[in-house]
Amino acid sequence: MARTDHPLRGADGTARDAASREAVAVQQSEFGGVKWGAAFFGWLSATGLAVLLLALVSAADVALGLTEGASAGEVGLGGAVALLVVLCLSHLAGGYVAGRMARFTGMRQGLAVWLVGLVVVLLVSGAAALLGSEYNVLARLQLPRIPVGEGTATTAGLVTLAAAAAASLVGALLGGGLGTRYHRRVDRAGFGA
Repeated sequence: MARTDHPLRGADGTARDAASREAVAVQQSEFGGVKWGAAFFGWLSATGLAVLLLALVSAADVALGLTEGASAGEVGLGGAVALLVVLCLSHLAGGYVAGRMARFTGMRQGLAVWLVGLVVVLLVSGAAALLGSEYNVLARLQLPRIPVGEGTATTAGLVTLAAAAAASLVGALLGGGLGTRYHRRVDRAGFGA
């Protein structure tokens, strides 16, 4: 049967297209909105991928000696760029997961992934401030540090923090949008639009 010979479609396909848009609109009104469960699992995906990517970047640095003999500024700049790329990619994946799980409003789902991450960071930071340094697990790990005093790194740290927040937000929003694109393709195929 040719595309124009379908019983629910006129010669230009408008009747079928209108019916498919209406059906998707009804589904969205019933099941749309931010799904916090999907956002949570998107955040878990983003966090897991960030851990894996950071481990790979660190292992590549050690294996290839990328920062060997580099100045503190070069190490700091390279580390900041690597961190931004890792955060953007991991939140892209997390937003994608949330967008696919929730089906509608993908960019809102990406924003929700980012907000869940922000809330978790604020809660962990607040708990660390309340409990004190004796419960600071990261300090006890004795991880390698950039050889710059904490007082001199304040401005660079704040800039990196703002850039990290922006990179993760952009990645999550794009990922959420990409996650729902799959559902739109399924709708078009299912309704023959």
